[in-house]
Amino acid sequence: MVASDSAGETAEAVARAVIRQFEAQKVRTERWANIKSEDEVRELMERAAATGSLVVYTLVLPELREMLRQESVRLSVRAVDVMGPAMEGFVQTFDSLPKGEAGLHRMDQAYFDRVEAVEYTVKADDGQHIAGWNQADLILLGVSRTSKTPLGIYLAHKGYKVANYPLVPEVKPPEELFELPRSVFVGLTMDPEKLINIRIERLKTMGLPSSVSYASLERVAEELEHARSLFRRLGCLVVDVTDRAIEETAGIILDARKHRS
Repeated sequence: MVASDSAGETAEAVARAVIRQFEAQKVRTERWANIKSEDEVRELMERAAATGSLVVYTLVLPELREMLRQESVRLSVRAVDVMGPAMEGFVQTFDSLPKGEAGLHRMDQAYFDRVEAVEYTVKADDGQHIAGWNQADLILLGVSRTSKTPLGIYLAHKGYKVANYPLVPEVKPPEELFELPRSVFVGLTMDPEKLINIRIERLKTMGLPSSVSYASLERVAEELEHARSLFRRLGCLVVDVTDRAIEETAGIILDARKHRS
């Protein structure tokens, strides 16, 4: 699928050039042109997720690019930004800013900083990119289904480089974790019953029975206690995300960060 906030010819030309490099005669392209709203981006990405598609896009408006990145992570859809890296290279080489003609917002350095933050956060999701943890502004710690990834993406859109690491009692955290300043860590916790309900829903979407230990009270209690123990060891900020919107949790974290600085 190709997507653009203009005609989409550039994205489609790139996609077709790539297709020609493979034995992929049955691959079909679907063009979504003149995208103007976040709702359109969301609809596009949900269709891509349902059909198992690759998305190749040329979006100039910052809010649409960021929405597509966020949906890409949320829905596990691979998306390729055709123009973004080239524009960023142009900015860094010639110290010039693009006009952003597809919309009303100027693409300034703050925009590119946000793009860099999102790219870092996606790369450092779910315990990945350990070697780059020293570049993180924040590292989110928590057991499975405590909103680490969506919270990280939301904070990245505000310009923060965010890594996250899932806590499991049977897995010893990497030593690199204990070499970083405690000010970067945020521990996420949740009411056990709420967490169990969320995990049961997750199992349903995966076609698995809710009776597995992943959603049992005993297992959840064990994981949360293991997490609390690590939070105490690190001396980090702990936020209870039970019934909290991502925006509210992010506000608590950023307020605490502001008071620490």
